[in-house]
Amino acid sequence: MKRFIIVGHKASTSGDFSLNDMPGGAGRMDVLCRCVNSSLFLSHDLRRDVECYLVLQGEPDPPKTILFSGERVRYLNPDERSAGSLIKKALAATCRDEFSESTKGVYVRRGGLDRLLSEFQVALLDENGEDIRTMAELPDAYLLSDHMNFAEEEEALIQDVQKVSVGPKILHADHTITIMLNEMDRRENPSEL
Repeated sequence: MKRFIIVGHKASTSGDFSLNDMPGGAGRMDVLCRCVNSSLFLSHDLRRDVECYLVLQGEPDPPKTILFSGERVRYLNPDERSAGSLIKKALAATCRDEFSESTKGVYVRRGGLDRLLSEFQVALLDENGEDIRTMAELPDAYLLSDHMNFAEEEEALIQDVQKVSVGPKILHADHTITIMLNEMDRRENPSEL
């Protein structure tokens, strides 16, 4: 299973936001929606072997984690509003300490980055990390930030995490996910190159 964890520093933890104002009123939820789509969509299909975790740290009730399972998700279309709508439904559901399903293949629970780091061995996607093209083996789980840098307390949590890079430039999180998945695809199917 391939996993992407994206931290949304200002992303709303209430489903009261408008789908017409995800960049402003929802704390840049649009960035997270693009990451969901980059993680899960192929042309005319979904990546069934990918999970996308959104760590929402905005007001009024942080932190919450939303999981999109490529294997089980339904009702997701390749546009930001579709992902945003499923996030709204997840945030409207009762949030417990363990994942509960809000819609098919979308889950929500209390807790944030520290909990996910205790559950998975992750690599931080960072332009100063080891180039993925020179690595013998690639990790299975990756951590990214939204449009903001990691906060000081997050930096303390990830100081010993392996850093890997898709290139020398700083890219948007959703573009980084696409490049990472492309590299994985190429390694899994070398005869198709």
